[in-house]
Amino acid sequence: MKKIIGIVLSLIILLGLTACGSNNDSENTLVIGVTGGPHEEIGKKIKEIAAKEDLEIKLVVFNEYVQPNIQLHEKQLDVNIFQHQPYLDQFNKDRNYNIVSIASTINFPMGVYSNKLESLDELVTGDKIGLPNDLTNQGRALILFESAGIIKLKEGTGIGATVRDIAENPKNLEFIELDAPIILRTLPDLAVAAINTNFIIEAGMNPVRDSIFIEPQDSPWVNVIATRPELKDDARVKRLIEIYHSEEIRDFIWEAFDGSIVPGF
Repeated sequence: MKKIIGIVLSLIILLGLTACGSNNDSENTLVIGVTGGPHEEIGKKIKEIAAKEDLEIKLVVFNEYVQPNIQLHEKQLDVNIFQHQPYLDQFNKDRNYNIVSIASTINFPMGVYSNKLESLDELVTGDKIGLPNDLTNQGRALILFESAGIIKLKEGTGIGATVRDIAENPKNLEFIELDAPIILRTLPDLAVAAINTNFIIEAGMNPVRDSIFIEPQDSPWVNVIATRPELKDDARVKRLIEIYHSEEIRDFIWEAFDGSIVPGF
């Protein structure tokens, strides 16, 4: 009987030590959700710097824009880095979430791409135009098309514009709404498409060189670091922001992406 009690006590002590170890580990670990491409590359550089300070960064890589916020809300992530503020605002509204942005990161100028045309002037009546189907990126794409002179939006329309807000479409262009990650693969079936820069870079292309029309680099669509309200003052999160906003990361962004992505801080 004494032997059994001894074994039980040993197991309890062992489990207690294991639990303590897990708690200590979590205090020095930050789980960050990123999308593949530039956010992942920058995340790896941040992970390298943080490791020297005994802060472990765990990167979870996504290839779409929905799960990073869902998993952050469900506490599977501590932070995510992939979206601009208008997208986050719309996501919070649609899902009744309370995810907060805590710092700016980088700006991806959205571009217009084509496998068939060298200029938007070559568009003809009835051509098919691809654009993202999520609300904020669709509005961004439509504003881009308007600035290129191929459509006009209803007066007063902002970043929440949809294809239903097109007031003038002289060439009767057909706008095809698609999931953002698949637009590049669909490009052969379209005349042109508005595509987010992270997908372009991930495909080994250069937005400045390969687009036929592109947003100015000082556009307001800067990406953000997002978290839950209870973590915004967490020491690990604050250190993440300090590392991200360091000269080392700023220089890395300029050098790694050849000006196609710009620091937004």
